[in-house]
Amino acid sequence: MKSVKTIFVTLAVTLAVVSCEKDKHVPPDVSFKTGTGYTAADATVAQGVAIMVGFVADKTEDELKTFNVSHAFDGATTTTTDTTITLTSAQEDHYENDYMFTTRSQAGTEKYTFTITDRDGNISQKSLTLTVQ
Repeated sequence: MKSVKTIFVTLAVTLAVVSCEKDKHVPPDVSFKTGTGYTAADATVAQGVAIMVGFVADKTEDELKTFNVSHAFDGATTTTTDTTITLTSAQEDHYENDYMFTTRSQAGTEKYTFTITDRDGNISQKSLTLTVQ
């Protein structure tokens, strides 16, 4: 009888420990499009040149909810939001966007950060830094 009690207590403790572990949430999967016409990595570019970045996000666990693009110039620690989009139900599993902009007409650095957030608040980001000469 004592061994049954010991097994029961061991099982109860094991279940308590396992159930108290935090769930590991997997953030959305993100990438940049590559190929002709796309900028998909840090680069040195001319002043006033048109840039196209293709952003792709896929749901991993929870539905995709928002997409945001922000920038910071010349190493600034604060960013400026360029675009914020609330995704539709048709976009909640897969989202693609070609984001086009023109670099400034002055030398410096431009860092662009592309952010996708899912229903549970999990965030994935991809950034690229352009050195403008």
